[in-house]
Amino acid sequence: MSLGFTEILLIVLVVLIIFGAKRIPELARSLGRASYEFQKAKSAVTDETRELMDVVRDTAGQEEMKRIDSASADSGASESRAGGGSSKQYHAGR
Repeated sequence: MSLGFTEILLIVLVVLIIFGAKRIPELARSLGRASYEFQKAKSAVTDETRELMDVVRDTAGQEEMKRIDSASADSGASESRAGGGSSKQYHAGR
C-alpha cells in the first residue's frame, strides 16, 4: 500500500497547520540531529561488540592452549610413570 499525491499533500497540510511554518525547519533540524546521534550510538555499539567478540576469541584461544598444554604435560607424566614415552626418556634413563 503506497501513499498517493493527495495523501502526502494532506499530511503536509496537517503538519503545517499543527506546527506552523516557523517550527517545521526547527523540527527537521531536531530530527536530523536525532538521526545522527542514533547512527553514532549504533556505530559505537557495533564497535564495542566487535571488540568484545575479539577478546572472547582471544581468551578462548588462550584457554584452549592452556588445556592442550596441560593435557600434554599430564600425558607425558603418565607415560614416564608407566614406562612408556619417547626414546629420549628411555635413553636418558639408561
